[in-house]
Amino acid sequence: MMRQISTNLYIYKDTCNVYVIKSGKKAILIDFGSGDVLVQLPSIGIAEVTDIFMTHHHRDQAQGLELAARKGIRIRVPHTEQDLFQQVDEHWKARVIDNNYNMRQDRFSLLRSVPVYSTLKDYETLMLNGRFFTIVPTPGHTIGSIAIIGEIDGKQTAFTGDLIYAPGKVWSLSATQWSYNGGEGIALSILSLLDLKDRNPDVLLPSHGEVMNHPKEAINLLIDRFTKLMEQRKQNPRLFQLRENPYERITENLLMNRTSMANSYVLISKSGKALFLDFGYDFIGGIPAGSDRASRRPWLYTISTLKKQFGIDKIDVVIPTHYHDDHVAGMNLLRDVEGTEIWCPENFADILEHPKTYDLPCLWYDPINVDRILPLKQKVRWEEYEFTLYPQAGHTLFAAAIEFEVDGKRVIAIGDQYQGNEDANYVYHNKFRIWDYVDSALLYKTLKPDLLLSGHWDPIFVTDDYLEQIEKNGRLLEKIHHELLPLEEIDFGAEGFGAVIQPYQQTVNQGETFTMTIEIKNPFNVEKEITAKIQAPHGWVIEMSEFNAIVPSKETSQFSTTVSVPKEAVGYRERIAVDITVGEQRFGQQAEALISIQQPLICSTAMEPSFNMTFGGKKDD
Repeated sequence: MMRQISTNLYIYKDTCNVYVIKSGKKAILIDFGSGDVLVQLPSIGIAEVTDIFMTHHHRDQAQGLELAARKGIRIRVPHTEQDLFQQVDEHWKARVIDNNYNMRQDRFSLLRSVPVYSTLKDYETLMLNGRFFTIVPTPGHTIGSIAIIGEIDGKQTAFTGDLIYAPGKVWSLSATQWSYNGGEGIALSILSLLDLKDRNPDVLLPSHGEVMNHPKEAINLLIDRFTKLMEQRKQNPRLFQLRENPYERITENLLMNRTSMANSYVLISKSGKALFLDFGYDFIGGIPAGSDRASRRPWLYTISTLKKQFGIDKIDVVIPTHYHDDHVAGMNLLRDVEGTEIWCPENFADILEHPKTYDLPCLWYDPINVDRILPLKQKVRWEEYEFTLYPQAGHTLFAAAIEFEVDGKRVIAIGDQYQGNEDANYVYHNKFRIWDYVDSALLYKTLKPDLLLSGHWDPIFVTDDYLEQIEKNGRLLEKIHHELLPLEEIDFGAEGFGAVIQPYQQTVNQGETFTMTIEIKNPFNVEKEITAKIQAPHGWVIEMSEFNAIVPSKETSQFSTTVSVPKEAVGYRERIAVDITVGEQRFGQQAEALISIQQPLICSTAMEPSFNMTFGGKKDD
């Protein structure tokens, strides 16, 4: 049934509340339910629905969207949850069902994909049908939930999805459990509600429940009840303290964000500008199960407090220590919302810009465009500070140690190089080399820092004894690996593979031809002939299916080939492999690449990747 709320605002009760924002004979819908609302629109003088804004992905909000797509209505969805609308088959195929410990309600999602016109990015403001709308991140009911705020009939109106049901009540508590026995969504709901209250809406319009004309009272009561539940579960005991004071001083002009998953550090200039070292997930309330896009939500929750408390006018620059998502996930948001420039060390800038090219852990889903590529071992200036960036392999081959001075202290930001104070934090698939922790210890001994800034642990105040200990630990680690691995006979490095195919992931059209680059290593102590054979699905045409070369000891050889996909081919993550033989020894299919095939009319613009492949087998001079 359609009911009028104000002159140009209506509510239709369906599987969820569907709100109709009228502009003459056109309308925008907030959520869609079963789609039955379309039948009722002529009764209020609506001839065309131009857009649908989705607050989150659940089926009670979205199950009728196929009908909207057939009618050509533009569907706009939360950026974090885009895959749960437009890549539904992939989601259902990948989702763990048996022995399931993932309690997120991402199975309460669409059964078939729908075309998405655009994603609704956090904090963006857009104008449609003569009205302005602001997108506000409100994780809680789902990780990717949003609220949509706009002025309608003279009132600041907040469409809040399922963040709040009624004064002091929420539609679902089970939806706030994002891991097994967790309560992550409770803490994030509180943070979202507090942020929403600070925006002073005049009215709250929930996806389930009734209109709330006294937002502050409704929100305060829900926060109070959520807090009691959080306390009873003994979760997030410092939530309100951290919200009030998210940053702590290390020195006068060097701060640490206490709320982020990976530590972010802030350097303050005399001019009132700020530079971030790393910026991943700001203010977390726990780690959701899963690692799909819809499980990871960066936001800018503490930025306004940072500016207010420390007199900062501009978040000017951000520099990552390495490419892992918990250190870079929020950088696109910083650029889009704050105008922040992204500066990146030269040894992993290409990974940020072309993540699909690489087969590496912890890559962010979207490209992160780099505004300035920073050279290694050269001074770089920002405001009154000078930085020198050094290659720092260990935790990952693609990382940098960032050295600078602040408040009379020589400081090095080391990212995730160590767990705690001195335990090596290496991951083999990050291209770990067995001597890396000797190299980093010797670097620190040369630079003689007063302070090391760690990615997940407290800052380390450096002593000579500490430097001696980490060098000793690094040499022991190298020795143990030499003893365990047959490196004198066959040296594929600590990771243990002899080939790489790049790009690792590609999406191509039916009938399209694409290019791959393959690199192969000779692991022996003498020169050998290598043979590489490309193996692809039946019917695919490979320009160079076999490659031969004479390769010196411990060196690599690289070649490129084109591959043509049949016009009738379909598939998601179809596999291509390279089978290698070195000398007389066949090592088999040492690397793969994943190819997804789409219809030609759904094509996207492909960026030409650049390649920067490095093996773990030979130490640089």
